[in-house]
Amino acid sequence: MFRRTRILAAVGLAAALPLSATAATAPGTLAVSATVLNVCTVVALPMAFGNVTPGASPADSTATITVLCTSGTGYNVLLGQGANGTAVTDRKMKDVGTNTLNYSLYSNAGYTTNWGETIGTDTVTGTGTGLGVVHTVYGRIAASQYVAPGVYTDTVAITVDY
Repeated sequence: MFRRTRILAAVGLAAALPLSATAATAPGTLAVSATVLNVCTVVALPMAFGNVTPGASPADSTATITVLCTSGTGYNVLLGQGANGTAVTDRKMKDVGTNTLNYSLYSNAGYTTNWGETIGTDTVTGTGTGLGVVHTVYGRIAASQYVAPGVYTDTVAITVDY
């Protein structure tokens, strides 16, 4: 009988002790997604020819166009005819009156390739890197233009086609 009491006491003592916790896991998944958009932005610094002497040799200047596109995005940079021109090969700056000053925009330092707006003909192409890609615009005011003194300006639209 004494033995039975001891066994029952041991069982009772074991039942009174806290049970140790066992770890368990439950598997699951988290769906993650994103859509990277095909996007381009453009920023241009102004082209300033400065003081121009009528009849002198051509006046040249440059400006930069920075295109920022999603990596791998192909694009074309188009330059319009300007607010005062009649075509991309006939750009004109204008003073506050009606006087105009002809100028041209080129995509090369040799001033031989007009920069216009016909894809595959006279635009500049590029591929986005995710960083800004800089393109130089070469401007020239032809010599032998005898115009009235004054400040001449124009605004040329830039379009990035992608």
